[in-house]
Amino acid sequence: MKFYEKVLLGAAGTAGTGVVAVKTLFPWIQHDLRQMNVESRMMKFQEKEMQSFLIDKFEKHVQDTPKKPFIIFENTVYTFELIDQLACKVAYIAKGLGLGPRDCVAIMIQNEPSFIWTFLGLLKLGIAVPFINYNLRMHPLIHSILAAEPKYLIVGPGEAILEGVTNVIDSLGNLKVFVQGLGTKPAPNGLHSFDPLMTTALPTAVCPAIRSNLTLQDICCYVYTSGTTGNPKPAIISHLKSIAAGCLYQVVELVKSDVLYIVLPLYHSSGGGIGQCGALTTGATVVLRKKFSAHHFWSDIHLYNVTVISYIGELFRYLLTQPPNSLESTHKVRAAFGNGLRKDIFEKVQKRFKIPVIVELFGATEGVRTLFNLSNEPGAVGRLSPLLRRIESNPIALVKFDYTTAEPIRDKNGLCIQVGIGEPGLIIAKVPDPLITNGSLTVYRSSTREANEKKLVRDAFKKGDLWFNYGDVLILDKNYFLYFNDRIGDTFRWKGENVSTIEVGNVMTALKFIEDANVYGITIPGHDGRAGMAAITLKEGSLLGTSELKEIYEHICQELPTYSRPLFLRYLKEQSLTGTFKQRKVELVNEGFDLNLVKDDLYFLDNEKKTYSKLTPTDLSKFLSSKL
Repeated sequence: MKFYEKVLLGAAGTAGTGVVAVKTLFPWIQHDLRQMNVESRMMKFQEKEMQSFLIDKFEKHVQDTPKKPFIIFENTVYTFELIDQLACKVAYIAKGLGLGPRDCVAIMIQNEPSFIWTFLGLLKLGIAVPFINYNLRMHPLIHSILAAEPKYLIVGPGEAILEGVTNVIDSLGNLKVFVQGLGTKPAPNGLHSFDPLMTTALPTAVCPAIRSNLTLQDICCYVYTSGTTGNPKPAIISHLKSIAAGCLYQVVELVKSDVLYIVLPLYHSSGGGIGQCGALTTGATVVLRKKFSAHHFWSDIHLYNVTVISYIGELFRYLLTQPPNSLESTHKVRAAFGNGLRKDIFEKVQKRFKIPVIVELFGATEGVRTLFNLSNEPGAVGRLSPLLRRIESNPIALVKFDYTTAEPIRDKNGLCIQVGIGEPGLIIAKVPDPLITNGSLTVYRSSTREANEKKLVRDAFKKGDLWFNYGDVLILDKNYFLYFNDRIGDTFRWKGENVSTIEVGNVMTALKFIEDANVYGITIPGHDGRAGMAAITLKEGSLLGTSELKEIYEHICQELPTYSRPLFLRYLKEQSLTGTFKQRKVELVNEGFDLNLVKDDLYFLDNEKKTYSKLTPTDLSKFLSSKL
């Protein structure tokens, strides 16, 4: 008898009735049974996969199916054998540089096959690999690279990436930087071409014995997150966690015959974590695209016989704005797996695109639990029922919290207070015992103790327990489905990216005339996540005129990726502060860019005029109807 059937029989016995009667009395239990069944299957799969490293799984696929397509990119097929040969060349080069197990080499490469073969080549030697966001520029880029303390940086092809690295090379100390894709062209001053090394390197297989001293607790890679304390931070992804990420696709039963479509950035946990690791674990074929294109999406799906889609909610929102075509509902896609598909478009996506199964997940790069919506319930991200609370060894909870501090509110005994149905609550998850070392969980590399502690909740429900703080607000409905409500603290999400308010604020206050910048996320009708807005004050004697507005625009375009740039500015005569001199955000967030509520001058990011322009009702209407 299966585990979940035993639980249900136990519940029936306690209620003094039969299983059928229990299902009738508690109709929501059907969803729990589905959840328990899938999680039980995933657990068995994961236990089997934990016997070897991610790179071992890839090499087994190479051995078993060398000619099978592994990556399809821009109409070119890369077999498992070919990717392995290129990865072996990377390993040969790295070994020649004196690198080996537990060393660190960062990569900054766009969505293309070289990201994957470079990553795999470094894994062959047991090298930890930080994934650097190729959109970053200036200080955030410098910080991200140095935070992981790599011995080398490998930069992928592309003029924009090359320019970004060239601009900061003098701030990287003695770090040696290699550049792919230069061909016979010389590398810019301070950089080195990787191509001649690849040309002369031998595709010699690496003996797995070189990794014999590694454990599953060693570092596989670093995936960066904005966190809640400023600059991007390298979240630690152990080999154990990389395998667990690869197993997540078992929620849709990914197998080697599947074709997985990935347009999400490989430096992200969705694309390079769950997606890439899922393919490496199962041996599925990956159709890789440099970036998402609504115009080419369904033609790609048809051309390459895609069966599973990796998504974020905004991807589908863009697709819904496209004119209907015959390809979007006559495909071989059997499942879509991702996050951020909001309730307002969930059913539209199902109905229009005819995708049989859509599984929404909730989690965090540095998190300890992942939730799933396995019931096709529009907008839900998981479940939290009385039955699931009872049987889970590492449970989750929704607790009361302070919007200003993003910390749980405690009762008179110092314990967290769980919220009721329909009440917004901060989601926390109990940290599994195997992840706890010396009474703590190390979340980030090269980070302060305070940054790590901010992600933890100690003594939540009893003395000595340890919980992970996601910094997200969820709501539980009467049928025990969980729904995403908000992101609190100093981070918000826009265009599928986490944006650090502190990082953006620091960039803006670098301008000589800005005294302070209070950055926050605001909702915009018809768009997922929150768009950036900054309430600024000026230094004494400064004015906010045409030249200053243009300087702000040019500065943020140079220093920040597009998704981090504030779409709106609010000019305050003085900042609104709390009694402890912290910036107030709640009132500003609630007022947003409402011209009826805000009496201060408002400005919008005007890409046409390449400045911030005064916001009027006419401009606002035009702005909101644009692509933002």
